[in-house]
Amino acid sequence: MPRTKKPQSVSSGSSQLCGSDRAEPQQHAEPREQGSSGDSERGREKDLGDPQIIKSPSDPKLYRYIELENGLRALLISDMSLRSGDSDSSGEEEEEEEEEEEEVEVEEESGEEEEEEDEEGERDSGSEPDEDSDGKSKKGCSEKQSAAALCVGVGSFSDPEDLPGLAHFLEHMVFMGSEKYPAENGFDVFLKKHGGSDNASTDSERTIFQFDIQRKHFREALDRWAQFFICPLMIRDAMDREVEAVDSEYQLARPSDSHRKEMLFGSLAKASHPMGKFCWGNAQTLKHEPREKNIDTYTRLREFWKRHYSSHYMSLTVQSKETLDTLEEWVREIFSKVPNNSQLKPDFSHLQDPFDTPAFNKLYRIVPVRKVHALNITWALPPQGKHYRVKPLHYISWLIGHEGTGSILSVLRKRCWALSLFGGNSETGFDQNTTYSIFSISVTLTDEGFQNFYQVVHLVFQYLRMLQTVGPQQRIYEEIQKIDANEFRYQEQTDPIDYVENVCENMQLFSKEDFLTGNQLMFEYEPEVISAALTLLTPEKANLQLLSPGHEGHCELREKWFGTQYSVEDIEQEWRDRWAADFELNPELHLPAENKFIATDFTLKTSDCPNTEYPVRIISNERGCLWFKKDNKFKTPKAYVCFHLLSPVIQKSPENLVLFDVFINILAHNLAEPAYEADVAQLEYKLVAGEHGVMIKIKGFNHKLPLLLNLIVDHLADFTATPDVFSMFTEQLKKTYFNILIKPHRLGKDVRLLVLEHSRWSTVQKYQAVMKGLSVTDLMGFVSGLKAEMYAEGLVQGNFTSSESVEFLHYVIDKLQFRSLPEEVPVLFRVVELPAKHHLCKVKSLNKGDANSEVTVYYQSGLKNLREHTMMELLVMHMEEPCFDFLRTKETLGYQVYPAYRNTSGVLGFSVTVETQATKFSTDLVEVKIEEFLASFGEKMAALTEEAFETQVTALIKLKECEDTHLGEEVDRNWFEVVTQQYVFDRLSKEIAALRLISMSELVSWFLEHRGAGSRKLSVHVVGFGEEENDPPGEEQCGGAPEHAGKSSTYGEVSKLTFLPASPALADATAITDIRAFTSSLSLYPYHKILSFTTRS
Repeated sequence: MPRTKKPQSVSSGSSQLCGSDRAEPQQHAEPREQGSSGDSERGREKDLGDPQIIKSPSDPKLYRYIELENGLRALLISDMSLRSGDSDSSGEEEEEEEEEEEEVEVEEESGEEEEEEDEEGERDSGSEPDEDSDGKSKKGCSEKQSAAALCVGVGSFSDPEDLPGLAHFLEHMVFMGSEKYPAENGFDVFLKKHGGSDNASTDSERTIFQFDIQRKHFREALDRWAQFFICPLMIRDAMDREVEAVDSEYQLARPSDSHRKEMLFGSLAKASHPMGKFCWGNAQTLKHEPREKNIDTYTRLREFWKRHYSSHYMSLTVQSKETLDTLEEWVREIFSKVPNNSQLKPDFSHLQDPFDTPAFNKLYRIVPVRKVHALNITWALPPQGKHYRVKPLHYISWLIGHEGTGSILSVLRKRCWALSLFGGNSETGFDQNTTYSIFSISVTLTDEGFQNFYQVVHLVFQYLRMLQTVGPQQRIYEEIQKIDANEFRYQEQTDPIDYVENVCENMQLFSKEDFLTGNQLMFEYEPEVISAALTLLTPEKANLQLLSPGHEGHCELREKWFGTQYSVEDIEQEWRDRWAADFELNPELHLPAENKFIATDFTLKTSDCPNTEYPVRIISNERGCLWFKKDNKFKTPKAYVCFHLLSPVIQKSPENLVLFDVFINILAHNLAEPAYEADVAQLEYKLVAGEHGVMIKIKGFNHKLPLLLNLIVDHLADFTATPDVFSMFTEQLKKTYFNILIKPHRLGKDVRLLVLEHSRWSTVQKYQAVMKGLSVTDLMGFVSGLKAEMYAEGLVQGNFTSSESVEFLHYVIDKLQFRSLPEEVPVLFRVVELPAKHHLCKVKSLNKGDANSEVTVYYQSGLKNLREHTMMELLVMHMEEPCFDFLRTKETLGYQVYPAYRNTSGVLGFSVTVETQATKFSTDLVEVKIEEFLASFGEKMAALTEEAFETQVTALIKLKECEDTHLGEEVDRNWFEVVTQQYVFDRLSKEIAALRLISMSELVSWFLEHRGAGSRKLSVHVVGFGEEENDPPGEEQCGGAPEHAGKSSTYGEVSKLTFLPASPALADATAITDIRAFTSSLSLYPYHKILSFTTRS
């Protein structure tokens, strides 16, 4: 997919520092010895690493850089380490895969829209462990995945003028078989069979491919994957079908405000600059228009591959538990066959100042898809990539995004004008390339802030003028270096597939010694370089974008590809004159003080209790308990402290849920300034409005972590809220709930759980409650009730002793002074037992400008044990690739197509989901096709061989045995067990034992039984707007048609659901048109937890 976000060199006014730009002066980043000094080409017989490549002292991997005769450059990474205390339990050279996100739905939902939701803070408030998740990640033993990534130094800037999106289309097409391995989905089938995964993305000047797999099959996977670049088939028939996948990907992106802003911004570039190109591609540009113009897309695609996929443009990174010599042998043998066309790589560096146009320094008013007020201030600077050792934009963004006293956001929050601020450069191709670098500041405004947006702009310009006046500060630069030096020295290992993706791109950007550090470290303080960048951030060079639903009906222009409604106007002369003069500085704005939260003690503590493999409960009383595990595996001076404060008042009504969301938002608001110094010092914290309690999660260097925990608990105990702040957040929650509901996949999940989970309050009901009106008195009454009776359950893991950890629980209980609960608070919902027939809940999308639809077909299994849960997981693993091949590749129903196994409050089931468009298919047809797939899958299962069955079982076992790459993965798994009060910390081991006992006949029978006549089936359709759903022409366009502006709102009504009847195509289905009426007469399963091999409630 087109690459649009890569969090680098960015600072954010939120509860976490956004940006992985970890800085450190060179003297702190001395390379760990990988071999003898001298020529890195020597000593190969000893399998030595390359000492010229700087790496973290805590990085155990060995690195070697080579260049092949065809010009391809490769970095070999040998990761032979097993963490202390681990054992290679297999005794063979078989590897265990890093497990993917266990629940497919969670993985799909955290895809392209994740950045947008994170940026605007619009996640579900109850983002505790998902109802379909099991919180499992990896078992702390055995080996990591093997992984590889290849970056082609060509991207969408090279698209032909008459074939927009061709580079992105080629990224798709090379997957569709090769001369050596002609099966169309052969590579994906091979990966799935051996516990692997893959992905690819197209950026402006780069295209990246990556995959991971079990080590035993890495050599063959490399050979199969390399054929993308040696001899891809790209047959005509596959092209026609894959165009539809590209088009569906584009359609899914259209309702994204972040993508829409980028396309509009790109359109402001000079006509000769490639920033104005339509990089996504769709059926119009790749299929229909070429046919009308007699353009042979097939021939042009092959020519594009031949011209641009040349070995000397490519950088390759491979990582595995092999010797460097073995990896080098494989890479030379396989990748030397990649052709070199001997042509110069496309160069765009001569196209400087692309936004030096009269259209740039203007005010653009934009109608967003979501309900949000946002201000974007953007400058286009000369390319800054050459200054990566200084990182001037990172220095500036660190100050712009600061939240402490004297910062922009601190002042804006005091005036109740802004909720968050995000500043910097993301280092994607959109933000930084060889022609320019962007520096942008994005502010999420309140209603009052929107009314005073020019004052907000002025405040930003005052801060920048202050920075220009005082000049670069060595103290601040060195403070950033010190913080990042700590993080770099003790950095945690990342998943191999993510690591190789990052490194192979770095190889295109940085010198050899900085492959691993070029995007992380600040090496050299050069004030003149920073000053040069600061000098360019002036009012007369800024572009202003103002997003608001209030612009609807006043924007007559429309961006061509995403349909964004906008208007353009000159910046008001009064303000232009003011900014052109020597305007006054604001005394409220100043540089941050010295940070007192920076860790200085990195001592690894001696355990004061016996070491254990899993957490143990070290204290328990009527008001709380604490689970503890001393880290003796990763041996890093970091820790995690998590608390779940359970309360019975939260789920009593939708009004209480809204007040709980307001409470958590205001608590975070109150903490933002005093806790920000801890945040930038790598002490991250998260406050979550869980479904049954307050969740606090803190991680980072343990030295100063207790100070942050105490700060959070103190603010919780002494909670206050002014009427202005209360009003600000209730108004924001109205927008947040609205923005959740207009996303089809979010609405589909909300509807499905509203049917399945008894006493669950939906987001629609929460929206209704907040729209009715609540007061600050209501809030303080709710908070008083919340804190009156609670149960505090905690988990501490890392570099703390048990005695220190016990004090954390004591502090929480003593400070909050709550009474014990009179009765236990259930952490699960009771689940409806569906009738043994087919029911359909079909609702119209709540965004009437969105063509996207979603269909989920769910089969309920019931109360099951751990063995049956594991069997269902195995079934879905068998289903994944056939599902993709049938519904996406062959039927081309949509870009997102996936099966999932579901654990809904202890009740099991499985489902198939397709995201499609109402301009192409009706949801009824999609469901018919899903059933056709399930029927064909039943036939495949009946014909399953023992060999294929055992291969899949082995792959799943290895997924569950894969080594954790960092402490956080182990903590997340254990925290899930604590939050759900199941405490099966060895769940993965139990599931592995269950997998070894499941027979092929048992698996096949299980599927056929659940698909039989007596199956409990629920279909949920979210129906988009388009001609296939009999909507009037034009309604499917996001944001509505400009000719209708001012006549009727393009924002749909979200305070109620519009239920649709079943169609003749689904004659067997009984339509649900009143969810409460449907569920009121049904039986409820008892509370159930999946704890063991036997089923008990």
